[in-house]
Amino acid sequence: MSKNNFKPGEKAPISGQYEMLGPRGGKTGIERTVVKNEPLPPTLQAGQSYVLVDKTKTR
Repeated sequence: MSKNNFKPGEKAPISGQYEMLGPRGGKTGIERTVVKNEPLPPTLQAGQSYVLVDKTKTR
């Protein structure tokens, strides 16, 4: 797992859109909006993770 991948339940380091990755790291096309310091939501399958794809542009 890459340093930029986040597990479900981890606190989001940055507000933005997080894409769910498959168990082997493939893109799923499913995105979730998460606010900084909020936990990432549960994934649909075991072994999935999240990656930040679009940071929030407001302050």
